[in-house]
Amino acid sequence: MRFQTPLVPGRLIRRYNRFLSDVRLDSGDVVKAHCPNPGSMMGLKDEGLKVWLEPNDDPKKKLKYGWRLVEFDNGHWSGIDTSIPNRVVKEALIARQITELADYETVRPEVKYGENSRVDFLLTQAGLPDAYVEVKNVHLLRQDDWAEFPDSVTARGAKHLDELSKMVDGGHRAVMLYLVQRTDCARFKLAPDLDPTYARAFDKARAAGVEMLCYDTKIDVHGVEIGRALPVATQLQAPAD
Repeated sequence: MRFQTPLVPGRLIRRYNRFLSDVRLDSGDVVKAHCPNPGSMMGLKDEGLKVWLEPNDDPKKKLKYGWRLVEFDNGHWSGIDTSIPNRVVKEALIARQITELADYETVRPEVKYGENSRVDFLLTQAGLPDAYVEVKNVHLLRQDDWAEFPDSVTARGAKHLDELSKMVDGGHRAVMLYLVQRTDCARFKLAPDLDPTYARAFDKARAAGVEMLCYDTKIDVHGVEIGRALPVATQLQAPAD
């Protein structure tokens, strides 16, 4: 997934109202940028962080900049746009770069399933069970090289796990694919202290046969691409309420 226009660097002043941020560009100008991320963005919204914005000249958009990346002082990167993972995964599925799903030729995005939901991708191939694939954006890191999900409570995420379990009951494959938009992670685990309900849903879905996959990404100012598979820690037991 390549950015449409060259990114410009700056320093974050603040992120507020969930979808807005103020950034001081390297030119010295202060601009307001769209923040395409409704989550908590723990560790990614500190004042002074080096960020990269994508400018646009679309007359339909009120804001002329969109926040795309954080560049850390140690040279690593994080993507913050939650719309990017689906675009990255779609390209990877079509190119058959995700080993566990490489046997599927047909990739259909946003297919209705479950109860008033749309699965991110439905994969089909003659002779194989249909594969229902949900994608989650991951960019929380709190310890060592562990990527964690979620970074805040996500009732919608728990619902998706339940619906994937029902697809397994119907004889299909069901896959939860966590895409890590960071370059400094080597392992993946849940964050049950941030959302114990999601952790319990994860346990239940995995026991039901939902496949849990995790891939990292290659990130730079030009774009975001699929990387390597990361190990997924076994969630032995979610904490009680």
